[in-house]
Amino acid sequence: MPTSVRPRAARPTAPPAGRWRSAVVVCAFLVAAAVGIGVALQHPSVGAEALVSAGSAAQPPLPAGGPPSSAAPPPSPSPSASPDPVPSTPVLRLTGPVPAHGRGSFGYDDRAGGVLGRAGVLRRFRVAVENGSGEDAHAFGDAVQRALAGPGSWVDSGRLRLQRVGAGTRSDFTIYLATRDTAGRLCRAGGIDIRVGGVPYTSCRVTGKVVINLDRWRTSAPHLVAAKLPLDTYRLYVINHEVGHQLGHHHEACPGKGKPAPVMQQQTLFLNGCRPNPWPYVGGKRYTGPSV
Repeated sequence: MPTSVRPRAARPTAPPAGRWRSAVVVCAFLVAAAVGIGVALQHPSVGAEALVSAGSAAQPPLPAGGPPSSAAPPPSPSPSASPDPVPSTPVLRLTGPVPAHGRGSFGYDDRAGGVLGRAGVLRRFRVAVENGSGEDAHAFGDAVQRALAGPGSWVDSGRLRLQRVGAGTRSDFTIYLATRDTAGRLCRAGGIDIRVGGVPYTSCRVTGKVVINLDRWRTSAPHLVAAKLPLDTYRLYVINHEVGHQLGHHHEACPGKGKPAPVMQQQTLFLNGCRPNPWPYVGGKRYTGPSV
């Protein structure tokens, strides 16, 4: 009887060497990628953070599939949530040295201004600034225009119009901004002494000349600074006061404690219980005090 031969168990076939090395490389890559992603999630790039912090157009990545269709833009801040603006503090006087004297000559604002006032006689004026005073003729001309335009100025009477004119046009008077020494000389030539403590202090009007003292134009007066009167308001007053003299008005007194001072009161020197007021017309009516 033939001898029975037991078949041998099949030996496992080893994969080719090249395929095994590829599998090892793929596994190693996947492990490294997973580790890298984890590290990136925990430690974002410093460069990307700086871009976002600096307000660049770079945006964080969107979720897969883009933004949901129901997404709405974030609501804009309510205006009521914004902080209230901080009010600016009014300038009471300018700091720094003020020239005591200039060259004695004047530069003019030769721009023709619009007619101020609705009816009445027309008075034309020029505007001049002393050379060497450090002031600009156009800036002074603009300030004069604001003061005489009102509302509340002399043209509110309805019987007077005023107009700034340039060279070559006849004028009735000139408004000068002069250093204190020149102002003192111009006023003294017209018979008016503006000195206080031996120093030319106030402004004046002499025939055909309204003279504004640069010291007062830049620094107002101590009692008005103490009263917190803005320098711009003082400038309105001093122009209307001296132009009032040119128009034939005289000094007036305070009509009562706590009341507005008449514009023809010498507010540069005292208030006498009144409150500062730069206008000859208050509430649409001519406002006056007792004659002095």
